[in-house]
Amino acid sequence: MRRHVLLVGLPGSGKSTVGRLVAEALPAPLLDIDGILVRQMGMPVAQIFGMVGEPRFRAMERDAVATARAREPAVIVPGGGWAAQPGQLETARPACLIMYLKCGIGTAVSRSEEGEVRPLLTGADPAERLRALLAAREPFYKLADYEVSADRKDARQVAKEVVRLAREHGGW
Repeated sequence: MRRHVLLVGLPGSGKSTVGRLVAEALPAPLLDIDGILVRQMGMPVAQIFGMVGEPRFRAMERDAVATARAREPAVIVPGGGWAAQPGQLETARPACLIMYLKCGIGTAVSRSEEGEVRPLLTGADPAERLRALLAAREPFYKLADYEVSADRKDARQVAKEVVRLAREHGGW
């Protein structure tokens, strides 16, 4: 039985980029949760976050992931904070092969600076903010089925490893 491939990790770990490559390789639909919320709300994540606040944003994110899990098997990419909500990984596990894209703070900071504004990383010291997020979230991330190093590798190398694991353990 095919299971969804669900990617978790810090902002800047490469979830969206790797998710796109994995979806192409399997082939499977890509369900980027932030992208879905942006389309639904008609505004960037930072603006949604600012308008509704973090608790409501997290509820929207939980609902979007639950909807994604009910669809045909896909590559699901929630935001970095979704996995740190108690019970989410356990709820997802029966239908999903969960993979933690692990990377160092330096890598996450440099990648985060390249993309769109990330609401939880705004401020004077994004590296310090990422350290705090990692300390709070990594116990949840480590509940994933597999850990894939996303440090010192390009997105294609990381995606190749995720695809291998999906084929060996996710029914792809």
